[in-house]
Amino acid sequence: MPERISPAEGKARFDDGNALFVDIRDPASFAAGHLRGAIHLSNANVDQFLADTSRERPLVIYCYHGNSSQGAADWLGEQGFQAVSLDGGYDIFRQQFPETLEETA
Repeated sequence: MPERISPAEGKARFDDGNALFVDIRDPASFAAGHLRGAIHLSNANVDQFLADTSRERPLVIYCYHGNSSQGAADWLGEQGFQAVSLDGGYDIFRQQFPETLEETA
């Protein structure tokens, strides 16, 4: 199982700017709003992500509520990334830290 981090730990990692936040929600949800600087990862762009993303940079994976991100973080860990799952997902993070959002809708 991948490491799971609390929303507070996620905010600390967001603020220090070293981690890459990876959103695995559906494209429409990502388009409607996501964490500032996050990238969207889906089956459509996973090969490009694996080719282009440094294994040196830690990843924070998030989904809606922190469930699907565990499997994604586990898989990315198997691909050589330092990946953790954000407990509570976008839903909790959005409520606790609205200043971190980039909303388009």
